[in-house]
Amino acid sequence: MKSNSILSTRESGVKILQLTDTHIFEDPEQRLDGVDTLESLNRVIALARRHHWPPDILLMTGDLVHESITDAYVRLLGALDNIEVPIYCIPGNHDDPMLMQKILCCDKISCIKQIIFRNWQLILLNTHLPNTHGGRLAESEQEFLDSCLKAHREKYAMICLHHPPVSIDSPWMDAMALQNPDDLFSIVEQYDRVKSVIWGHIHQCFERQRGGIRLFGSPSTCVQFKPKADRYIRDDLEAGYRWLVLHDDGRIDTGINRLV
Repeated sequence: MKSNSILSTRESGVKILQLTDTHIFEDPEQRLDGVDTLESLNRVIALARRHHWPPDILLMTGDLVHESITDAYVRLLGALDNIEVPIYCIPGNHDDPMLMQKILCCDKISCIKQIIFRNWQLILLNTHLPNTHGGRLAESEQEFLDSCLKAHREKYAMICLHHPPVSIDSPWMDAMALQNPDDLFSIVEQYDRVKSVIWGHIHQCFERQRGGIRLFGSPSTCVQFKPKADRYIRDDLEAGYRWLVLHDDGRIDTGINRLV
């Protein structure tokens, strides 16, 4: 399988839509805290089509299914079948990375780890750690990250992963974050063209600055988590997605769009 992709250009900037934590079930009757996750995903995609379509890249940042079962990925594949733009996926703690690649990687859907587009590179990292909800950046992923940044020093970079590499001030979620964030930042902070780190997992909007790097967490396409909670509390905000425009000069415009 190819590890990178070089996309064609059409206009200034890179337009990205991030969908995350879709939590699709094998059984159509199952719900996540009362939410039909496939129906919610379809509504979010319809919202994106009305407001931010077409993107150059549709980025899916993990927990694509709720239980890593073949039929759950097949149901997700059906929801993505009519999307005409390139889709790139990374695994979350609910995913099986190998099964995800086996079922999803076809035609427009890919699990490649590096995307080169205009003045940017996106580096997609696997933080899946078996048998836990937390994540870890393996040594092989660290080496891959460093090699990509070293090989394309002239490109601005966005790092994409599932688990948050910083505290979000929510004790129960912080307990299942990236276990070795220092290993990540010790690499990215060597390269001044890394402009952003983006992730899923937290089911809520999060934005912070770390030096010259903008940090983004994003809402789920289904159930939302209450910010700064010490246990699971469902937020009353609606499902949504993050949109981003990566400009050729390194600037980033971004925002959240939600169902109403």
